Amino acid sequence: MKTTIKSLFGIGIFLSVLLVESPAFSQEVLKLTLEESLEYALENNVDAKNSKLEILRAKASITERTSAGLPQINGTFDITHNAAIPVVFLPNAGPLQDPNVDSDVLPVRFGVNYTSGLVFQLNQMILDGSYFIGLKAAKTYKLLSEFDNQKTQVDVKESVKKAYFSVLVNDVRQTLVRANLGRLDTLLKETQALYEAGFAEKIDVSRIKVQRNNLQTEIEKVQAARDISVELLKLQMGLPLNYQVELSEKLQDLVSLQELNELLQSDGGRRVEVDQLETNLELVDLDIKYTTSLYIPSLDLFGTYQRNAAAQSTGLMFQSDRWFTGAFVGVRLQIPVFDGLLKSAQIRQKRHQLEQLQNQRIFIEDNIRVERFQAKTTLQNNIRTFKVQEENRELALEVFRMAQIKYQEGVGSNLEVVEADSALKDAENNYFSALYDALIAKVDLEKALGIL
Repeated sequence: MKTTIKSLFGIGIFLSVLLVESPAFSQEVLKLTLEESLEYALENNVDAKNSKLEILRAKASITERTSAGLPQINGTFDITHNAAIPVVFLPNAGPLQDPNVDSDVLPVRFGVNYTSGLVFQLNQMILDGSYFIGLKAAKTYKLLSEFDNQKTQVDVKESVKKAYFSVLVNDVRQTLVRANLGRLDTLLKETQALYEAGFAEKIDVSRIKVQRNNLQTEIEKVQAARDISVELLKLQMGLPLNYQVELSEKLQDLVSLQELNELLQSDGGRRVEVDQLETNLELVDLDIKYTTSLYIPSLDLFGTYQRNAAAQSTGLMFQSDRWFTGAFVGVRLQIPVFDGLLKSAQIRQKRHQLEQLQNQRIFIEDNIRVERFQAKTTLQNNIRTFKVQEENRELALEVFRMAQIKYQEGVGSNLEVVEADSALKDAENNYFSALYDALIAKVDLEKALGIL
């Protein structure tokens, strides 16, 4: 059974649940193009999903910071049983003197058994220099999370592309080794027949068998490498591992020398790492301003409305004539006087941090230039290597055909055919390895130019 990535998107969450829980989907085969793989990965890769969640967290932090400037209203209700009413001592003298008490003080209990209160409190910020700076910092942090998301998308694209190319090159190697094995099987049958007819030596048969046995081992290695590369691709995409993957593109279809040459002429765009660093610089600068603003006095409005009652028993507590109202409003001015030089030390730390980021900005800009130079140089070298290996492949194929014809006509040796076949296999492997290297270098250059 085969399906496409678009149908997978259409089925959505329902299919995802079935993939995990239903054995019926264990043999599902998903046909993928490179673009479909990237599209799926940007929605399902773990890092991509987490970076999007971080943006949502940043949005929530803006709401959190905004709420600090809105009225804060709290209500409380309590009932207290005074199990042991506190004693107040009064002087046993003057109008309060009790001749029956042989002491210079009188212990008196003031209070009742039960008290209750219903209180509403209002606080409203009027003036606070740190509020708007903190709000701006929250918005800047959201911007940083968006840049982080862009960087994550670039990294995901890079990983998926390289994993996709790795599967393709292993598919090609597998095909080449099997084709080489088929040629050797044909040659082995022909040589075996010649040996039985007395026209070839046993060493000719043994030589081919040795090479065939080596190819069998190589097939197992290539198959293992292919399986590993497929699992890595599914992991990078965030695709359920019980899916079987079939790539619908060929390695050579993804390489265009014209496109590579145009890429080499490109100056690129702005790298997201620069935006990340610039935003971090702005955040540290806002942090310095925030700490500095804490030296400024803050002004708040507050108010309280309350109802209180008291009684000697709980049955009398909720009688309406026992409840009395109290209310008050006011303003509170908080003036920072001395904090032991705490804020001063914090500001110095953050200024040093700002200097570190400024140094880092210079390094990143230089590093980007080096990355672009290195990536362009690597791609240029890989293009040259690719062209050479393409020519070598054609020459090796021609040599093999000539050696095979000579052997069939009896003017060439079995050894020449075996060596030509081995050289053809190496040339084909080198050709597709050079093709793969060019694709990887293309991805690295796109990333270095900021256009991945």
